[in-house]
Amino acid sequence: MKHVVEVEKGREASDGRPSVGPAYRSVFAKDGFPQPIPGLESCWDVFRMSVEKNPKNRMLGRREFVDGKAGQYIWLTYQEVYDTAMKVGASIRYCGVEKGDHCGIYGANCPEWVIGMEACNAHGIYCVPLYDTLGPGAVEFIICHAEVQIVFVEEKKIMELLKTFPNSTKFLKTIVSFGKVNPEQREEVEKFGLAIYSWEEFLLVGENQPFDLPVNKKTDICTIMYTSGTTGDPKGVMISNESIITLIAGVDRLLHCEHEQLHENDVYLSYLPLAHIFDRVIEELFIFHGASIGFWRGDVKLLVEDIGVLKPTVFCAVPRVLDRIYSGLQDKISSGGFLKQTLFNFAYKYKLRNMKRGRKHEEASPVLDKIVFSKVKQGLGGKVRLILSGAAPLASHVEAFLRVVTCAHVVQGYGLTETCAGTFVSLPNDFAMVGTVGPPVPNVDVCLESVPEMGYDALSTIPRGEICIRGETLFSGYYKREDLTNEVMIDGWFHTGDVGEWQPDGSLKIIDRKKNIFKLSQGEYVAVENLENIYGLVPDIDSIWIYGNSFESFLVAIVNPNEQALERWAEENGLSGDFAAICENPKAKEYILGELTKIAKANKLKGFEFIKAVYLDPIPFDMERDLLTPTYKKKRPQLLKYYQTVINGLYKNTK
Repeated sequence: MKHVVEVEKGREASDGRPSVGPAYRSVFAKDGFPQPIPGLESCWDVFRMSVEKNPKNRMLGRREFVDGKAGQYIWLTYQEVYDTAMKVGASIRYCGVEKGDHCGIYGANCPEWVIGMEACNAHGIYCVPLYDTLGPGAVEFIICHAEVQIVFVEEKKIMELLKTFPNSTKFLKTIVSFGKVNPEQREEVEKFGLAIYSWEEFLLVGENQPFDLPVNKKTDICTIMYTSGTTGDPKGVMISNESIITLIAGVDRLLHCEHEQLHENDVYLSYLPLAHIFDRVIEELFIFHGASIGFWRGDVKLLVEDIGVLKPTVFCAVPRVLDRIYSGLQDKISSGGFLKQTLFNFAYKYKLRNMKRGRKHEEASPVLDKIVFSKVKQGLGGKVRLILSGAAPLASHVEAFLRVVTCAHVVQGYGLTETCAGTFVSLPNDFAMVGTVGPPVPNVDVCLESVPEMGYDALSTIPRGEICIRGETLFSGYYKREDLTNEVMIDGWFHTGDVGEWQPDGSLKIIDRKKNIFKLSQGEYVAVENLENIYGLVPDIDSIWIYGNSFESFLVAIVNPNEQALERWAEENGLSGDFAAICENPKAKEYILGELTKIAKANKLKGFEFIKAVYLDPIPFDMERDLLTPTYKKKRPQLLKYYQTVINGLYKNTK
């Protein structure tokens, strides 16, 4: 395992505890973990030291609107952001909020979001982000559970926030808009005895007030991030300054060892929610290097245009976004005529072959890059050198395709809110890592713990088991939920609930989820996430949710077919009607079921793992119907509730 070193031996099962495989860490940390730079004790220091070093660098940018049209990006420098954050911090303190108190931030990413966060960092106030996509029920729960006293809120979200009244007003005393406040909103808020300010008003509230900055320690909590629970209430994950600065040091070492270090002229597009740890730590990393962060306009349909204007050098994405890019490119290729298709296919196969032989992407076919693939690169602004996928598994065929055609490094990472995001990341220019999340980042130790009930053995020749993580990046516990903390933190190891498999080179493959397992009526266990990953390989489907329970002997599924693929199939087979009508057609269901069966046979699935009936839903699973979390993970209890009648029908009509 060339990419990791063993730091602890494994142990056999004993005292009712399962066996555990050896503990490994990154080979880049074989002589010890990297230390943060002297004087760097907190997230505020990350920003403060960067301002001292790069006061005139462009820090935060947004599109300028001229006559209702979006123009170029206009920028605030590091010094300008610092000066505004100091004003905001003084105003927060003037409102009676002290070190250790809690401040909420609710809205889509924008400069004010980061300025509010930095003001909290300066004064040791816990920043409590509220997901932009959370409904009022969850927003109310978090405000009350975290006892939030002041909330910064996007202008168009003020009405959503008011829906949490009167319950939230027990704790909430001050509301600050990222923009303006209209008279009706002001009247409603003041009726409950709260204060509400526009952004410009709030900057003046603490004017000329001498508030000294407190001493912020490494162990102080800087943020409570509520994870969107796939079951039950959201959990408040407490993250310390130390977690984030340790993560930065580890990622920096990794990028340095791979000769891909960040520079002050790097540019990042901020569109993944800042309320999610993945985006938060990437932005901290960019701030650490004095680099630039440009914000999207908040509309996924306009994302590609924002990319074209900003020209980012690093692009982070969740698989759903990369799947869209992949599908869009496939459609362009298939509609490009015979000659274009032939040229593309030749170029793709040639470059893929060279990359599989170990050539770096920029050396695999420079001529074909210029003739064929440069158009794809231009579609992402023309300057992207690194594409990082996280938050959910990226399909191998999509990852391999993008590694070839984007003329950039495409790497996949793995981490949780509880591990401060980046725990594993695949290495650039190593094609063998496609389909894995790579080796550990050089700031954690990792081991696998056997899961006997699922047949996973951490000590076998192919080690498989629950992924457990130890290190300074780990969270400080779930807020007010010591019981839940003790369930996952055992002897210093965080138990992720995800099942991994070590690869011979020391990279890790995520193969299953420990909790998503159920029994069929004949007593067979079904690991449903593993099956969804396999069935998800069918190119004609975008998403699949598989269901079974202990009263039934077989599995059924709800499928979101790929619109272009199914319509193409319908045309070839003489079926008429729009997409919704095709989904209703028994022949289409038969076709998709046939494709699922083919993939099941190809992967040698057991008989009880075959899907016996499907329902085709033309509308993709979404957050609006509460079927997905904001990081696009399936909410299984909610899916069952929503599709219960359909599921009942599938079982009834298949027997």
